[in-house]
Amino acid sequence: MMNSESNRMQHLPSQRGASLVVVMLVLLVVTVTGIAGARLALLGEMSARHDRDTQIAFESAEAAIIDAENEIDGVATTACTALRTDKFLAKDFVIAAGTCGNSTAERGLCAPVDDSAAKPVWVTVDFLDNNSTAATAEYGSFTCRTFDAGSGVKPARAPRYIIERVLDRAPGKQADAFMYRITAMGFGPRIDTRTVVQVEYRKKDI
Repeated sequence: MMNSESNRMQHLPSQRGASLVVVMLVLLVVTVTGIAGARLALLGEMSARHDRDTQIAFESAEAAIIDAENEIDGVATTACTALRTDKFLAKDFVIAAGTCGNSTAERGLCAPVDDSAAKPVWVTVDFLDNNSTAATAEYGSFTCRTFDAGSGVKPARAPRYIIERVLDRAPGKQADAFMYRITAMGFGPRIDTRTVVQVEYRKKDI
């Protein structure tokens, strides 16, 4: 009897834990898939936030462009004492080529470089500088308009701009006709999200 049971036990298939291995593999696949899905969702959220912040910075820069155009045309809020319309009546800025004004009344007014091989002045200007000695002008500085900036889903700070007087080479214009190149930098909710917009603008009464 004992020998019969012993022989039967010897013929049974050995147990090697195959089910446990399968379960562990399934768990591993599920875990990796879950981690990958979470990472994709996070990347999607980061991409959407970046697009939103970039759009806010772009709209901020566009607001500065409009503010500079209003300054050139002399359009400001009522009783604005900061308006400097006279600066856009003369034929030339009294500023050296490739530099920007260094006084409060000339802040943001720049003269283009006279060397085609040199870097444009708008490339060399520090748009992040918002001190009293900055070369750029802040939104509303000369139109007395205000800009909503600060914490939350809005620009971290007000946009800044420079205005250069350049030759107007449109057909039919006189050789000494001029227009203005406006370069503005806008900011997103974070200061490191920035957009630069540049336009050329003709004063309305020219």
